Amino acid sequence: MKMVTFKEILMVAVILLLIASCRTSHDIIDPKSGEEEWKLVWEDPFKDKMLDETKWSKIPRNTADWGNYMSSHEDCFDIKNDNLYLNGIINKDRSIDTSRYLTGGISTQDKFAFQYGKVEIRAKLENAKGAWPAIWMLADQPKYGAYPRNGEIDIMEHLNYENQVYQTVHSYYTLALKQKDNPVYYNKTPVDPETYNTYGLKWYPDKLVFTINDIETFIYPRLQGVDPTQWPFDQPFFLMIDMQLGGAWVGEVDPGDLPVQMIIDWVRVSQLK
Repeated sequence: MKMVTFKEILMVAVILLLIASCRTSHDIIDPKSGEEEWKLVWEDPFKDKMLDETKWSKIPRNTADWGNYMSSHEDCFDIKNDNLYLNGIINKDRSIDTSRYLTGGISTQDKFAFQYGKVEIRAKLENAKGAWPAIWMLADQPKYGAYPRNGEIDIMEHLNYENQVYQTVHSYYTLALKQKDNPVYYNKTPVDPETYNTYGLKWYPDKLVFTINDIETFIYPRLQGVDPTQWPFDQPFFLMIDMQLGGAWVGEVDPGDLPVQMIIDWVRVSQLK
């Protein structure tokens, strides 16, 4: 039997130490094996030529930082090859709409909301300076009052040319009370945004489990003994998907990078059997 030398032991120890030092709270969590069985309750595979208006509404322009260029203009939406295209474009006719840019987004508000379950969106993103595609959820009704009392769940946000996406939880607890570390309220995960990825959320009464391509990336737990605004996620939420442009976080738009697209393959919502 070959004797292991001290030098070999030392080399193994150094390698293990390096691996441990590289892990952070933002590392991907290995998927848990479990016996959960999910039942599909709502979906859109975008196989029709027109947007299904029984499921979706186009997001109107608004005064929020992300909503400066939202539009129902037909050039901001397209369905082809069984995919929905949400476009960020230069406005070529400012005689009717004076906005410099136009962007498309869709929402299930007033048409579909759910409480607890699994939502998955298979999407491909394009890069552009000032591009801010997002997949997110808001409360269907103002159970606890005005925003941010009812919380916000950001399943995916992408900025500019970054090779990573953000998954974030917002609430009165994180925004007004500044409680961003107890628990940690966001995660960023490396991805290739220009390939199809499945961005997801598994929502339970006691935790939010974010996923990318079926791998758990971030868990936001419900805590005991903290301000109750930490968990407004006990009510139905609706879904929004939008190709945002510009804003304080993402920065200025480069018109030379436009048009830019967010391509949605399908959306599925399941609940535990």
